[in-house]
This record gives sequence, structure tokens and C-alpha cells, in this order.
Amino acid sequence: MAAARPPALGEIGFVGLGRMGAAMAANLAAKGRQLIAYVRRPDRVGELEALGLRPTTDIGDLLHCDVVISMLPDDDAVREVVFGRTEVGLDGLAAGLMPGAIHLSMSTISTAAASLLAREHARNGQGYVAAPVFGNPDAAKARQLFIVAAGVAADVERCQPILDSLGQRTFVIGDEPGNANLIKLLGNMMSATALEMLGEVVAVLRKHGLDPQPFIDIMTSTMFGGRAHKIYGDKIARQSYAPGFVLPLVLKDVRLALAEAENAGAPMPSVGVLRDRLITGIARGYGDLDWTALGRIAEEEAGLYAVPPVAAD
Repeated sequence: MAAARPPALGEIGFVGLGRMGAAMAANLAAKGRQLIAYVRRPDRVGELEALGLRPTTDIGDLLHCDVVISMLPDDDAVREVVFGRTEVGLDGLAAGLMPGAIHLSMSTISTAAASLLAREHARNGQGYVAAPVFGNPDAAKARQLFIVAAGVAADVERCQPILDSLGQRTFVIGDEPGNANLIKLLGNMMSATALEMLGEVVAVLRKHGLDPQPFIDIMTSTMFGGRAHKIYGDKIARQSYAPGFVLPLVLKDVRLALAEAENAGAPMPSVGVLRDRLITGIARGYGDLDWTALGRIAEEEAGLYAVPPVAAD
């Protein structure tokens, strides 16, 4: 039996420095890890240096790393990073990473994309670990993310110190990376449909001329004490739509989840309603708002227009 490789303690590459990715990368840097952060826009270099990162506009600078983390918005973005784009001179991780290196994909993508990427990395003698996260940018900053990880056991084990620096708990669910992404997508559907229902009941209360906050307090202190109801119920009652998980990204996840359901022959009618609500909100110009704006959409459908949508805490 081959000896287990030690944890990945060397330099880490990071691709995808949005609000979530930047918070995660900054936490790793604060733990003393050396990070090379790939960005396309040179104007972000100073911002990333201030976080303790070593920014680069050349993805080739990441190819010597033992682990490269990606935190990207969708399937296309991750595929581009892995396979590259020869027409624009963009190297891909699969062709460039050293044998034995690991791509730690923390993006929310389809199961098909995860399986494709895992096969490509394996073909090149590299590891691939899917580790999508539950939590918003604030949770990322506070290292309060929940992580669902899947991949070859030895690769997951090597990445564990990194995951421990990013979240409060990691759930390892086997060696098939796509399963981690399926759990993430279905978990997001549970949260999103909860937000939709919260928006609907708050709209009913407002139509009756009532302050919805006591109702939210009662429900979250009794039958609905979970994190989603507590965190987002309060925000919907306060009409707080500050950008976090913006509506187009929620819609992307909804479409991926519905595709998974269709492939499995398992209807998700409530998620179909949610899809239409999100399309409505984006069409009305709310694409830059958080998914708590589902509450705003429900109020509009109920004929309540007194409060304009604002990106305020």
C-alpha cells in the first residue's frame, strides 16, 4: 500500500475572488497560509494585496501549487479554468497542474460538470475534491461556513486543514464529487423555498395592517427555529435586501436543481414556482438584490408597493 501523502501545507492557488472567495482567501492568509490569487482585472491587485494575498493576472503562476481552490459562479466558469481557452491564451489547470496536485472546487455547479472535471483531473494524474459551502459572505468572513466534501479519501484528507480554516464543520459524503454538489443544490432549494414562503406570509400580515416581526419571532421561537428562518425571516420582515446571494445566482441554482430532478424523474413543483418568482424579480430590475428580495416580490404580488427595494442592511 502506498504511503499516505501529507496534508497540503504549501502555497495555495485561488481562483474566484468575489465576495465569498475574497473572504475565504483572506481567512486562509490570516491563518498564515501563502496564497496566490488569480484575477483578470489589474485594478483589483491593490485590494487583494491588502488582504494578505499575492495577486496575479497570469493563471500560470498557480500551476506549481499543491492545491488550487476555485470559487466560481457557474459551470462555464469552472470548465474554462480547468480546460483553458487557447484562443485567448488562457492555460487550464488540468493541463498545467503537477501530478498529485489537487483542484479543490468549492463552487456550486452541476453534478455533470463535477464528474467531468473529476475525470479530466484523474486523466492527468491530479486530484479533484468537490467542497461546496453553505453560508453567505458574512459567514465566510466569520469562518462559519458548513462544507460538504466528496472525492478520493486521501485527497479530501490532504485538504482537511484548508477546510478547517474556512468553516465550522465539514461533512464528508463519499468519493463521488457530484454527490456533494447535488446536496448543495438541494439544500439551496430548501432554503429558497423557505424564503418564498416567508415572503408570502409576511405579505399577508402586511395586507392585514400588522407588523410581521412578532409573527417571525413567534415562529422562529417555536416550530421554525432553523437558521434559514431565523436569519432570513428577520431580514424579510425588515425589508432588508442587501446583496449577498443575488437573484441571478439563485436562479442558476434553481435551474440546475430542476434539471437534476427531471433527470431523476422526481418532480419539484414548489421549485418551479420559485423559478418563476425569480424570473419576475429579475425582470423588474431586482437582479442586484439578495434572495430576501423574494419578500419584496411577494409584497408586490399582494399589491403592496409602499416601500421601494433598497440594498440596505
